Amino acid sequence: MTTRTASALDVFYPILPDSDWIARMVPLGIRTVQLRLKDAEDRQVRDQIAAAREVCRAHSCQLIVNDYWQAALELGCDYVHLGQEDLAAADLTRIKRAGVRLGISTHSLEELEIALAAGPDYVALGPVYQTRLKAMKWAPQGLERLGQWKERIGTLPLVAIGGITPDRAPGVIAAGADSVAVITDFMTAPDPAARMAEWLVWADRWRRCCDR
Repeated sequence: MTTRTASALDVFYPILPDSDWIARMVPLGIRTVQLRLKDAEDRQVRDQIAAAREVCRAHSCQLIVNDYWQAALELGCDYVHLGQEDLAAADLTRIKRAGVRLGISTHSLEELEIALAAGPDYVALGPVYQTRLKAMKWAPQGLERLGQWKERIGTLPLVAIGGITPDRAPGVIAAGADSVAVITDFMTAPDPAARMAEWLVWADRWRRCCDR
């Protein structure tokens, strides 16, 4: 199968913790995925990103690497995603020179302005709803804030994250998000693959009726 490196994010954007999860889930039909490694050693980071990249290439899925931008650049990945602390330490000139696209997390108006100054390819806002996976120092942003963010950033893609379920997803998109990033909903499900399949059905229906 040929490689597809689309510039646009898919409406459904799952976040997975390692390459084993990517190998398990991406073949189900995922089009955009983020690899979010935590506390990995340098060699493990490179091995994990390389393995994830190969799976994504084989299944025409766009890979976004969280945090480890140097390895992502060296291994030819499509996207990197940075939080505010990682953004402050990153070499943005090097990232842009490599042609790698950039996503940035935001949780406040101040962080949004910092992100926009970096010239990102998308901005993420969260948590939209209360999330159960980890303690967050930010209160739920809500749908109204999504609309405010979208008005501020215009045509720049907006990713919503935090506590989103298939039932909530249509409202999140209607409020202004272009894509929904999801981790807790399927990672905590009794059958993560079955829950992922529900998400993929929703995404396919949205693309057929509403993609613009």
